[in-house]
Amino acid sequence: MSTLTKREARMRRHRRVRAKVAGTADRPRLVVFRSNRGIFAQLVDDEAARTLASASWKSIGTFSGSKVDQAGAVGKALATAAKSAGIEQCVFDRGGYLFHGRVKALADGAREGGLQF
Repeated sequence: MSTLTKREARMRRHRRVRAKVAGTADRPRLVVFRSNRGIFAQLVDDEAARTLASASWKSIGTFSGSKVDQAGAVGKALATAAKSAGIEQCVFDRGGYLFHGRVKALADGAREGGLQF
């Protein structure tokens, strides 16, 4: 019986999610990448293979607070970038991460900023 590492389990979940979720120009895919130091988010049009808007923990400047608060600020920054690109709706791709903690905070921040998903 073999066991999966955390990374292998996440990649398996990510493949399962990506089989069902695709972004278009009207409803791009909100992609989340979580590292130990920060969090990144992009809005991707899969049909044209283009990134329409992005935000990361580096783009919000200096930040004091927890990484969960940081993720919420990144979500709001992404929503602002999406509005300037003319995007109001998207589909959420959690990237194989479980929907809690920083990933949930980013989603909530994006919703507060005006993105609908």
